[in-house]
Amino acid sequence: MEIEKTVVVPAPASRVWELLLDPQVMGGCVPGMQSIQVISDVEYIAEIKVKVSFISAKFKLKTTIVEQRAPHYLRTEGTGEDASVASSLKQTSEIFLTEQPDGQTELRILVKVDVLGRLGTFGLSAMKTKADRMWDEFTEKLVARITGTGDVAASGVKVTQAPAKPPVAAKAAMATPALPPVARVAVAAPIETPQRTPPVVVQHEAPAQPDTWWSRWFGRSHKRESTDICIEIHRGATVVKVLWPVQGASDCSLWLRDYLARPE
Repeated sequence: MEIEKTVVVPAPASRVWELLLDPQVMGGCVPGMQSIQVISDVEYIAEIKVKVSFISAKFKLKTTIVEQRAPHYLRTEGTGEDASVASSLKQTSEIFLTEQPDGQTELRILVKVDVLGRLGTFGLSAMKTKADRMWDEFTEKLVARITGTGDVAASGVKVTQAPAKPPVAAKAAMATPALPPVARVAVAAPIETPQRTPPVVVQHEAPAQPDTWWSRWFGRSHKRESTDICIEIHRGATVVKVLWPVQGASDCSLWLRDYLARPE
């Protein structure tokens, strides 16, 4: 739903701009406004009560000023919901201020509103009728504020400032309790553990055999290099010597690991 309204206000643009950014003034001019919490210069959380036909809703509306060019243009975006009546809304508003030759200001507002839930089930004509009434009441109160013929500040709307966030350093100081002093404990010198003598692994070449007709026939000539794995293990007074063919090195490794795992 889109709504466009125009009104001429008897004040210069700078004065109208100042009032539009005053939460206290807007709280008294907007119909149904219950309270306003100022989060920052561009963020506000307002509670507004709206009744359409037989349904009354109280929206918690978060509004943010997303663009401003003082004192002529202002654009805001807002979202709100009322879980009690299962309704929500999303709105975008644009305000245009044009100063007239006689010193007055034309205030034109363009609003786009999407209403969902139970309130959204009402027809467009019912929603626009409600918007027209709210606009007439708003402009009447705004003009009264400018001309001094009304007391907007006495409207009963509560305007509060959001609590300031504590500095990060202060948060850390509060969250981290002071720790008691840590007593020094004498540390004994490390005990030296005698190192176990690792097994001695020796790789040597087999002695050359005489070149006989028997070795030549079966291919075991002394000219071919033949190597074996020789392992010598000392355990106390016991010495174990093992000679293992190099082709079975993997089997030798498994046997050695199993042997060393046995208790002495």
